[in-house]
Amino acid sequence: MDHQPLRGQRALVTGANSGIGEGVARALGAAGAAVVVNFVSKPDAAAKIADEIKANGMDALAIRADVSKEAEVEAMFAEMERAWGGIDILVNNAGLQRDAPVTTMTIEQWNTVLGVNLTGTFLCSRAAARSMIQRGLRPEISRAAGKIICISSVHEVIPWAGHVNYAASKGGLGMFMKSLAQELAPHRIRVNSIAPGAIMTPINRDAWDTPEALGKLLRLIPYGRIGLPEDIGKVVAFLASDDADYIHGQTIYVDGGMTLYPEFAHGG
Repeated sequence: MDHQPLRGQRALVTGANSGIGEGVARALGAAGAAVVVNFVSKPDAAAKIADEIKANGMDALAIRADVSKEAEVEAMFAEMERAWGGIDILVNNAGLQRDAPVTTMTIEQWNTVLGVNLTGTFLCSRAAARSMIQRGLRPEISRAAGKIICISSVHEVIPWAGHVNYAASKGGLGMFMKSLAQELAPHRIRVNSIAPGAIMTPINRDAWDTPEALGKLLRLIPYGRIGLPEDIGKVVAFLASDDADYIHGQTIYVDGGMTLYPEFAHGG
């Protein structure tokens, strides 16, 4: 089996300075891709990840951009274009939460989450699609002209009280991805999503960093363990490779069975 199926390809991972994004960036580098590590905060962390990818023999760049801001996204893609001449793989990973009951949720909390999670995915996907369509197929590199992978959430399908902004952004992402897949298919650009369940990352530390919290969380995960960023990274690397060339317009749930309605496992 080819251990570097992404050799010669150029990837950009948004929100790649920690958590799932970091796991994805490292997995793509390990699979042979050059990787842009996008970040909006913690530049040192992003630089360290880029340096470690380079130490393993792949090219890497850390580029700051707030994906919710059109001008910053355009500048980031222009910088990648100048450095490497284009993009083959986009991973829309940047995401955040601003949790509140709906009755006290502010418009700022709503707009911030929709701006990053949904608008950011649109802005980056648009920039990537333009570049991929312009460049066309490079059959010696990949059977597809480009691959766009969205990091969604089990909250594409599981309602989440107290998080209506986040759940709405992920539900929207599901239909954005499918519509984009339908539109870009004639250009031989593959578009898919991965929907993680509970993954051990800084964004959800409260849910797993005490034995009590972890025990409560594990009741929602039939497989009996919390996920790790590399669990997602490996699936992204697969989806970006030609092994997944006939997978298009799909959401793959990587959740230890969280979407199996575990509360119905006994009676119901």
